[in-house]
Amino acid sequence: MLNRTSPWYLHLAQNTALIIISLFFLPLSTVILFASYSLALLVAQDAPYRRSRVRASRTFVPQTILVTGVGMTKGLVLARLFYEAGHDVIGADFEPNGVQACGRYSRSLRKFYRLPKPTAEDGSAYYINALLRVVKQDRVDLWVSCSGVASAVEDGQAKEVLERRSSCRAIQFDVATTSMLHEKDTFTQETERLGLPVPETYSVTSRDAVHKVLNQSPKRKSYIMKSVGMDDAVRGDMTLLPKRTISETYNHVSQIPISNQKPWILQQFIKGKEYCTHALVVNGKVKLFVACPSAELLMHYEALPSDSALSRAMLSFTQEFVARSARSMTGHISFDFLVDEDANEKGANFMLKTIECNPRAHTAVALFSGQGQAVSNSYLSVLAGNMVNGNGHSSESEEEQIVMPDQPAKYYWVGHDLISLVLLPLLQLLQGGTRLKDWVRGCSEFMAQVLFWKDGTFEVWDPLPWWWLYHVYWPGQFLVSILQNRKWSRINVGTTKMFQC
Repeated sequence: MLNRTSPWYLHLAQNTALIIISLFFLPLSTVILFASYSLALLVAQDAPYRRSRVRASRTFVPQTILVTGVGMTKGLVLARLFYEAGHDVIGADFEPNGVQACGRYSRSLRKFYRLPKPTAEDGSAYYINALLRVVKQDRVDLWVSCSGVASAVEDGQAKEVLERRSSCRAIQFDVATTSMLHEKDTFTQETERLGLPVPETYSVTSRDAVHKVLNQSPKRKSYIMKSVGMDDAVRGDMTLLPKRTISETYNHVSQIPISNQKPWILQQFIKGKEYCTHALVVNGKVKLFVACPSAELLMHYEALPSDSALSRAMLSFTQEFVARSARSMTGHISFDFLVDEDANEKGANFMLKTIECNPRAHTAVALFSGQGQAVSNSYLSVLAGNMVNGNGHSSESEEEQIVMPDQPAKYYWVGHDLISLVLLPLLQLLQGGTRLKDWVRGCSEFMAQVLFWKDGTFEVWDPLPWWWLYHVYWPGQFLVSILQNRKWSRINVGTTKMFQC
């Protein structure tokens, strides 16, 4: 993996190679694109069929729903689910560097708008005003925020303005709640205040403070440093502290850009498996929930069984957090957990601690694919008095039931796994850095995913966003990186996140 110290020509080679790979597979992808359109004409597809049935009902009242972040999988998936449920969907996104987002070409959208991205120089005013214009012009009933980490607080500001100056409701926390959940230190403090389990955590603003904690801690404990703010260059650094020797520890800490303006947290390392969740909260009630195994860069999604002990424990934590916070929360909330499991003759025990919170939609929402009616009912429950199902009725049992994935598929991204499982290992094989049987194993894993898993972006009835993502959007971003001499270390295909370094 390249980093900020890697020579510029390696970054150039990396971007150029990925553009060439996209061009190489363009004919095959184009064949798949037109084959999908042909199949959709010959065979009725589930989502359009369900939509036509709902729209044919005389009692159904479609709502106009604005979904931001449709260039990412989570926004695109929700737009498709609302479309499937019969509603009118408007999409919007930032489209960085002028490269058009794949979601703008989704069949599920009635309209698409490019939004100005909030910046440190201009603030969030242009962004919020643009959202307000869309809401008023298209008479939007509900705004579902699926934006990324960079605009989390600005979305909280937008929610307050939109709900004050229009009749539109928002699936988005207010500024105070978003800020508290978004920052690692304030979230940890709030979780401790609520009496819920978190790892031992210290806020530090100097290297001396780091060494003081390390020197006073028992020798058995290890810690990980995390930047409180967003910093792509250090996000993947999972170095355990203290290191083997004092000099190694001091050398590592000396390279960390820490100050009062750039605070960090020092969090106890807990050995165990990592899990993540996605939940929809409406007026302080959890309406939708899923949990799945996680990773530092999560590119494979498989839902935990909703009746499993782990899933129930994480749901219980989410409900307790929301209930104890004394805030009338409405928005998306996602927790990251570390679970230390201990098996013995009496069964399996596990210790669950939350390490982070994301006050926004999670890509794990893709696991609800095919459940358009149930998902849309959960979201539309925020609109008091609206008809939230196909018959125009909303029973008490429906309102209290938490929607969970129903026989979900396993999800991957073909572009990511083609590179990580096939092409990069092939390059390493040619250089003598890996064994032939390891490369064959990677190829077998990739083929199994192609045959039995589901791509996070592709739908037979809506294939153009998938084609655009791999042959226009990402090549466009790689070309911009070449022209602007930008260095990056990793990308997340599903969130369209490029980690600058």
